[in-house]
Amino acid sequence: MRRPSRRSGVLLAALALPAALAATPGPAQAQADAAPGPHAPRLTRSAGELTLTVPGGRTTPGYQLRVTTGQLALTTRRSGATVLATPTGDTGALRFRTAGAWQHATRVTGWTWKNGALTLTAATTAPGATVRARITPQADRYQLDWQVEGAAPERLGLAYDLKSAGHWYGHGEAQTPDGGPGTAQPWPLDSGQVVHPAFGPASYYMIDPFWYTSAATGLRVDTGQTMDVAINQDKDGLGRFDIESADAYKATVFVESTPLDVYRDYVGIVGKPAQSDATYRQYAEPVWNSWAQFYTHVDQAKLLDYAQDLHDAGITGHALQLDDKWESNYGNMTFDAKAYPDPKAMSDKIHDLGFDFGLWVTLWINLDSDQYRYAADHGYLLRDAADTAKPCTVTWWNGTAGIVDLGNPDAKAWYEGRLKSLMSAYGIDGLKFDTRFFDEKCAPHEGYKPTDYQRLGAELADEYDLQGVGIRVHWDAAAHRAGFVTRQVDKGTGWNSLRASVTQNLAISTIGYPFVATDMIGGSSGQPAPTKEVLVRWAQSAALMPLMYASTSPVDTIDPTTGKKVVYDAQTTALYREAIARHARLAPYLWDQVQHTLKTGDPIMRPLFFDHPQDKAAYTVEDEWMLGPAILAAPQLTAAPSRPIHLPPGQWYDVTHGKTLQGNTTLPAYATPLGTTPIFVKLGTEGSDKALRALR
Repeated sequence: MRRPSRRSGVLLAALALPAALAATPGPAQAQADAAPGPHAPRLTRSAGELTLTVPGGRTTPGYQLRVTTGQLALTTRRSGATVLATPTGDTGALRFRTAGAWQHATRVTGWTWKNGALTLTAATTAPGATVRARITPQADRYQLDWQVEGAAPERLGLAYDLKSAGHWYGHGEAQTPDGGPGTAQPWPLDSGQVVHPAFGPASYYMIDPFWYTSAATGLRVDTGQTMDVAINQDKDGLGRFDIESADAYKATVFVESTPLDVYRDYVGIVGKPAQSDATYRQYAEPVWNSWAQFYTHVDQAKLLDYAQDLHDAGITGHALQLDDKWESNYGNMTFDAKAYPDPKAMSDKIHDLGFDFGLWVTLWINLDSDQYRYAADHGYLLRDAADTAKPCTVTWWNGTAGIVDLGNPDAKAWYEGRLKSLMSAYGIDGLKFDTRFFDEKCAPHEGYKPTDYQRLGAELADEYDLQGVGIRVHWDAAAHRAGFVTRQVDKGTGWNSLRASVTQNLAISTIGYPFVATDMIGGSSGQPAPTKEVLVRWAQSAALMPLMYASTSPVDTIDPTTGKKVVYDAQTTALYREAIARHARLAPYLWDQVQHTLKTGDPIMRPLFFDHPQDKAAYTVEDEWMLGPAILAAPQLTAAPSRPIHLPPGQWYDVTHGKTLQGNTTLPAYATPLGTTPIFVKLGTEGSDKALRALR
């Protein structure tokens, strides 16, 4: 079922960055508009405070934004309660760094209210510097644009008091002091610490500058620059969102009734998927990839033995991919003749066993590749940002390389021509694109910005069958609209990584990338082979997600730390096979969810509170999720013999025990022997009949 190539024209161009803020100083009194309508925003003034009031509408709750003038602070309120506020004290609401020191806005010195926008002038802690800000209210959000005058800032930043908005979510794959994103992903984000100093569009991590809260507020920062994001760093209770640029800071603050409404507002800006990159079969069956099974110690004989063992054990899959270390040198795009004496025969055998054949590829060409000099001499590589007369060189996990410049049409044509010749010669059905399409050390091609390379990478990948492992592009509207499967960053092989794979999928799917898979089932990262229990529990968990991405064979594998074979017992194989079969039975229900997502942009795998926003307990549940509207997944993610399970309000069918339970309760100790995966179907919801038929 090879997916035909789709024209990259379906991808839309990146959202253009707005022009810089250009307000002029105003007097210290209000300038009123013409008489506003009954639902128009209005401004009132009291001692020490300006208040913008946005009335509610048929689908919007209405809100107030209070601007404290003695010490510039912003407090958003809805229905009489605070739902988002900047911090008091020396942190400052609008912050900037100049001459290596942090400064912030202080007293409001002037303001105007004209043409539906509130313009503010504020003094700062930096001598001679002022802040100019413009706040433009809309029915369910307000735009906050500001800049510094009279100084040369290196960074601009917003800061919030985390508790003012309840719990925080979004962000994507989060760097944390305790191993994130490989072994930790706090959920909610404020329950841990996020310290992410290189949060930007060229990052390898799946991230977007969007955060939302349990109070149904949200923040989107509109920038193409690298950010420094810190959430509860050193447990300080603050969210700090800094941009490494002196350009005007542009943010959208959403104010809605539920977190799902905030998410939908955000998707309305960045776009929902125009199609699903994966086919029905790729949702129904796992893809098998050689990476965690062999890492770089792979060859033709090992790959064929791997495929044969899976086949003989009745372990199904739609494709088998040969990952890293098949090339003679990175960038040559030719098989290593010693390790792969007959690649075409290898491909034919894999097809005979019922799999499509896939290959790992990258645009990074190592300096010792026989293609590097040719690419450099013809101008096919990205140039160095500090010296555009020479190619940009970057260090990665396989050496030092140049990067094919997708902004150069000749370079793209050269790369794709070699790629397509390789695929044609050896019967390769699809590709796993890896590494990034740009690096901050490099200069973009003439006429392009660094953020454009997310779009260029998406357009390239869109021409090929990605075989359900997807691609890691983000930050750009084209990445959202392409409908790629998103695979996580490499995980470890322990219980902590299994738990992180769940919360990370919740984070990725709720920043607008709904077709999610975990890292390879069982993990990777060069750690010891997963235990039987971790491997089985990971497969059971992944079976209740949109797609299954597999590598470690439940028959046997190689422990990368010892080089010795690890043989799993018959129960491991049987339980893994059972998880695959359950996922296959769910395929009709999953495919319905894919179609719903294409219409609405809603995530398939989502936190409980998206469907049950009034259930306060749901906001801190980190090991359960909704799979569409009808299925609640609560697999065991630890070595414990039982687990607590929270059921939101409603009637739930307990698949394991075949009985109906009343929700709005917590089951304190649900028994979870290795063969048991707790799953519940919410009766009476859309899709519940189809879910019951699949799971009973």
